[in-house]
Amino acid sequence: MNGCSPFTGVPLPELEGAVTAVEPPDTGPGYWAGAPSAVFVDGVYYLAYRLRRPVGKGRGYAVVVASSPNGVEFEPLTVLEKDEFNTESLERPALVALPGGGWRLYVSCATPGTLHWRVDALDAATPERFSAKRRRTVLPGDATTAVKDPVVLWQDGLWHLWGCCHPLPDPGEADRMTTRYATSRDGLRWSWKGIALSGRPGAWDERGARITSVVQGPAGPVAYYDGRATAAENFFERTGLALADGPGVFRAISDVPEVTSPEGDGALRYLSVVALPDGGYRLYYEASRADGAHHLRTERVPPPV
Repeated sequence: MNGCSPFTGVPLPELEGAVTAVEPPDTGPGYWAGAPSAVFVDGVYYLAYRLRRPVGKGRGYAVVVASSPNGVEFEPLTVLEKDEFNTESLERPALVALPGGGWRLYVSCATPGTLHWRVDALDAATPERFSAKRRRTVLPGDATTAVKDPVVLWQDGLWHLWGCCHPLPDPGEADRMTTRYATSRDGLRWSWKGIALSGRPGAWDERGARITSVVQGPAGPVAYYDGRATAAENFFERTGLALADGPGVFRAISDVPEVTSPEGDGALRYLSVVALPDGGYRLYYEASRADGAHHLRTERVPPPV
């Protein structure tokens, strides 16, 4: 299958055919456009993404929701600023079309002056009408755990969520990432079920594993995830694959990263996979550039021949 992993049958970035959908807010390290969450509804692509400046200049300062008829050229529908959330920084959102109509946006929020993160949810009739005034915290975390970067799916009458969790008791270890799995009847009140994916000792993903997309492969669910080996690689994760190993649980299969950026520090992370009606896919991901900035890239994977 063109553009797909031969072992899992799911799409992977090929990079050469990719184009930039969103430019970073400036040039140089720490200026990033990315952390995308994309969906395709009624012939239109909808994309939520984070804009970031370096530490000391605002970090994750906005989440943008945009739309496009072709999946490449996006028109912003709404911009949510970090000050509206009483947060020090925003990170990856999750955009979903509600099964009964309307939309929901999950937003990752850093608690000021701490290493803690929480996730708020906003509901709206249309993506243009998202407002932080109507936010509610749905994944609060606690004194020992930060929660962020959710992946949210509606399937078979149940909501499924994979959240990136960071340990807080030791600040020197707080960059470590473990993905936990949760379910919900309404997408607001969540019940944690356990660890879905974690790093492997001695592997390229030893420091952590963050699930970024879950898709149905030919032999069952497959998860894409961000991984890194050391704390120094924080923010410069690469992408791997994991196979289902139980309900909501996955087993990493990538001995090395499946895909990295050919420029800069090699970061290629937050891969969001959109399955299309014709059997093809469109991929969105954050990738490093030679100047140290990150841009939001997209590419089309054609249907199988």
